[in-house]
Amino acid sequence: MTTPVSSIRNLGPAFEGACTRAGIGSAEALRALGADEAYARLLRSGSKPHFIGYYVLVMGLQGRPWNDCKGREKAELRKRFDAIKARAHDKGRSDLEAALDTIGVIEKRP
Repeated sequence: MTTPVSSIRNLGPAFEGACTRAGIGSAEALRALGADEAYARLLRSGSKPHFIGYYVLVMGLQGRPWNDCKGREKAELRKRFDAIKARAHDKGRSDLEAALDTIGVIEKRP
């Protein structure tokens, strides 16, 4: 039996839908991937990068309120987010190309 992604604190139906599109079908799978890899998969599957969405995910996986992220911790998460975005988000790629890449049909562009 699996638990819905939306059972994790801070994560609702919209985030659960994005996870489903990225091939992350349960809270257990999301926890196993961890925030950084899961967020990279979301970006590769066509989700638009948004820093707040990333740190809400991090806080949720830690069981903390989304607005608990402040100061130095938030600055460090911003660095992680920027690195994930740089490696996993191709703003020049069409949604179709991103979907084909996700299923392994085409290679990523350099």
